[in-house]
Amino acid sequence: MLATGAAGGYGTYSNIKGAYNSGTALGAVAAGEGATAVLALVLLGLTMLGQSSPAVVRAGLWALPTAASAMSAVAAPDGPRTVIYAITPLGMSVSAEGMAFLARRIVVHVDGRDAEAEARAAAVVQALAYHRARATNHPDKKIRKRSDRASWRLARKVGTADTTLGARLLDVQRERITTGADVALGDMFAITVTPPTAPVTAGRDAVTAAVTPALPPAPEPGAGEGTVTDERDGEDTQVNDTLTGLDGERVTPAVTPAVTPVTLDQLAAIAGVSTPLIGEPLTDEQIVVVLRYLRYSDDPPLSYRQTVAAFRESGFTGGEARIRSAWATLMAQEESPR
Repeated sequence: MLATGAAGGYGTYSNIKGAYNSGTALGAVAAGEGATAVLALVLLGLTMLGQSSPAVVRAGLWALPTAASAMSAVAAPDGPRTVIYAITPLGMSVSAEGMAFLARRIVVHVDGRDAEAEARAAAVVQALAYHRARATNHPDKKIRKRSDRASWRLARKVGTADTTLGARLLDVQRERITTGADVALGDMFAITVTPPTAPVTAGRDAVTAAVTPALPPAPEPGAGEGTVTDERDGEDTQVNDTLTGLDGERVTPAVTPAVTPVTLDQLAAIAGVSTPLIGEPLTDEQIVVVLRYLRYSDDPPLSYRQTVAAFRESGFTGGEARIRSAWATLMAQEESPR
């Protein structure tokens, strides 16, 4: 690249020297290729420092060689050599742009950031914010309309040629695809285990309703009567009849422990989040709480599709991607409980 630039400068000097004297040719080369070389060094230094170059530097890299090309074309003795004389000074511009481009790629590879792309993206976002504000609040209807159209044109440029943004978006997309595949496979290959039911036998497992015998009303104690039950044993201890069923066998009333279902408020308190409310935006942790509550609201627990359907029917809000991510978190918590 340096050799190309030097050859372009020497060619320009020779071409102009043939039409004028050497002093004029040297001054022309200094004003054209020399100034271009200075701007090229400035551009190269700024690029190596990870900074964006000013617009005047980029414009000068092409304006100065263009002026040298016009001067060389005027000095050409005939038509065919006019084209050659005009192209020769552009070698310095190509060399400067090539060195700056290579340095920029090296900085991006080493530091992971592109100063030029960041500067362009910042300018686009700033202009977009300005036009959106003007399209919303400007008193003139025509200006609002123009700004609205301008904002849509600027929206197409957001993130253009931004390698860092592209890499991050690909990472996000890969994570979502992985989560979606995990949830889909888990829902597809989930096995609901139903405990086997033993056959019912008449002599061992016959189920009868709890028997509560109807007792006659207690007689009112008279004047000479004692307690309600006068049957006592030898140690003067009251003896009651054993509660029997219809077939004469002793009956022990079945006691079923009361199971209180866990409420959504209790699950939210355990998770350390506020209670999810219907119709309001939910955080990722709240979505996990709601999915856990709905999944275990029935026996056996609901599948992913059933839980999502219950989530929608209950009126909770949340995007499909966030629900899949929350479901993956819930499954991970169930597989490795703390």
